[in-house]
Amino acid sequence: MTDGDGRQRRAYIGSFTAAGGLGVLTAAVDGETGALTLLSAVDSVADPSYLALSPAGDMLYAVSETTQGAVAAYRVKGDEPVLSGAPVPVGGSGPTHLSLFDGHVLTANYGSGSVSAVPVRHDGGLGAVADVLRHEGAGPHAQRQQGPHAHHVQPDPSRRWAVSVDLGTDSVRVCALRDGTLALHREIALRPGSGPRHLAFHPDGERAYVLNELSPTVTACRWDAVRGALRPVGETAVLSDLPEGDAYPSGIVVSPDGRFVWTATRGQDVVSVLVPTAADAGLKLVATVSCGGVWPRALALDPTGRFLYVANERSGNVAWFRVDPDTGLPQRGGSVKVPAASCVVLD
Repeated sequence: MTDGDGRQRRAYIGSFTAAGGLGVLTAAVDGETGALTLLSAVDSVADPSYLALSPAGDMLYAVSETTQGAVAAYRVKGDEPVLSGAPVPVGGSGPTHLSLFDGHVLTANYGSGSVSAVPVRHDGGLGAVADVLRHEGAGPHAQRQQGPHAHHVQPDPSRRWAVSVDLGTDSVRVCALRDGTLALHREIALRPGSGPRHLAFHPDGERAYVLNELSPTVTACRWDAVRGALRPVGETAVLSDLPEGDAYPSGIVVSPDGRFVWTATRGQDVVSVLVPTAADAGLKLVATVSCGGVWPRALALDPTGRFLYVANERSGNVAWFRVDPDTGLPQRGGSVKVPAASCVVLD
């Protein structure tokens, strides 16, 4: 796949080095089939489990999902990203997600239940952590919700707000970022025990979908960017039947045209296809298909919405699917071996 300048498209894959992963891998993307061809791997950062590209595509940022917790910056040059300075401590443990917002990298720190703001320098490198916003609260699940566990953070479509999802407190927090300081604007409670994990916005900027890990469901919400307010309107199962074994939803993505929503569920090892309903801004489950591996940790769409990628952690592979444009059903293409795969991002 090439861009308008004829440049070969790239995919970047995160993996858990503590489980045999190779660190950050780079792959070429075939524009006709969606196939990935591995080009390089760099293991200069421990457990780079989640990645984010800069808007210009010249910098790649990775969390280091360790007890100490850090974030690293790489310069994207050729087929192998080059580490730009030492990883920067985020002031929280076990960061699981990151995004870029208002001149900062934000990290969601699962272990410590907090969100950190790390400034991005003019050269794309990282400064010392500017602020850490600590979450408070707990939930009814005795083992998983004894305290806060921030799992996801991203800007809203208007880029006025930072929105974080906390599995431990069954809530979504809306924050402002001013001069490097995070300020809580609003906290929205979700169903007790649902365990929200990840969030994806609809391209209309007025809907959001929260994927719940402790119950295999998605909570559909209305989003008001002016007020910075999220309003839950309904909850939809991502599996057609109650599971007999483990079922831990992990990733969620929305098609560029807003017609389809896909989720991944570990244990059941499936990708679910859902469609938005016009009447109530909710969702309807239409199908589930095999994820092409075991323990799908994350999903990614190519920018056109034609190909869906699944990082299958326990089977150690990244699978790709061609998306049927009429039904949204993923059609298996192939896979590439990636030990302890955790996420995929595409430029």
